[in-house]
Amino acid sequence: MSAAVHSVVNKERGVVQVEGDFPLDEAIIRAFPKDTKILSANSYGSSAWTVIARLNVALPDGTIKRFFLKIATDDPGRAMMEGEYNAMTALYEGAPNFVPKPYAWGKFQRQDPETYFFLCDFIHMSNELPEPVQFCSKLAELHRRSTSPTGKFGFHIPTCHGRFQQAVGWDDNWESFFTKLLRAALEIDKEENSTWPEFDTIAERVLTHVIPRLLGVLQKEGRQLKPSLIHGDLWEGNVGTDFANGNIYIFDAGAYYAHHEMEIGMWRCERHKIKSKEYKRQYLRNMAISEPVEELDDRNRLYCIKMNVIHSAHHLVQYLHLFGWLTNLDSRMAYNDMCYLVDKYAPYPPGEQPPRSKVQGEVSGR
Repeated sequence: MSAAVHSVVNKERGVVQVEGDFPLDEAIIRAFPKDTKILSANSYGSSAWTVIARLNVALPDGTIKRFFLKIATDDPGRAMMEGEYNAMTALYEGAPNFVPKPYAWGKFQRQDPETYFFLCDFIHMSNELPEPVQFCSKLAELHRRSTSPTGKFGFHIPTCHGRFQQAVGWDDNWESFFTKLLRAALEIDKEENSTWPEFDTIAERVLTHVIPRLLGVLQKEGRQLKPSLIHGDLWEGNVGTDFANGNIYIFDAGAYYAHHEMEIGMWRCERHKIKSKEYKRQYLRNMAISEPVEELDDRNRLYCIKMNVIHSAHHLVQYLHLFGWLTNLDSRMAYNDMCYLVDKYAPYPPGEQPPRSKVQGEVSGR
């Protein structure tokens, strides 16, 4: 899909001729109200699987407004654009002061390659780390106020984490939901990277022994667990601060209804600047910790495993048999965290401990 999406903007100009360097398709025009005029369309960046543009538009009442346009190609592109539109719509309905207003998603008329788009309000934002107090207050408010339409965990359509669909079918049990979510992520990573036997062995024990112990207690002994709408991929690259007024916004979502602590599992990942303890501290000042409170850090570690596994799936792993370690930091951290949780919550009986890989970075209580 990477080459295909970039070919869209490298080919001839679009069928709608406007100022700028980004080719427009008639489908974009149809997404706006009748008599809207697109004044310009300019490239605004790209990733390995999407291309972005900024549109200057004259609305039917004469108002000049800017919009953010993202495109992707083929079946993965459809899943990403449809998923993002629905995720951002749900987030906007719950927190309109925290999310750029989503406008539309759809398919280009052109067929080679099949191209899909997502359209929302454009906000000129800083990409610096967000101010912790405002950011965490808004996030906690979203988690508290959101209500699952089914009363269950999940979402009404698949959403994506990066370019991969998530297993977010409705489930009234968080332990069961998270098991399916993590298992699907592990399968994607194995397909993309060909994981190694020790990794698969420890992952299976996490799925069958650690999760029932660590997450099962959240809904036992009369405990209630509210499904909260989470962003699903909330790192500093998906947060921005409006240059005009200082308001903080989140975007590029893979949302679903989850245990609210799932959101901050990503803040443990070594690769992210948002791992600063100040963000977690501010969030927990606004949002209650689930019981058992003393197991918060281990739940956070477990949720981080899912984030690292799916990030690993986006990046090639090279397993060097000669030295027995991995070049992919995400896989190393996921493996180490799984070993830590197994040792603590589901240790093997004496004599049944399987062999373990020697990976860079010690298994620790980080």
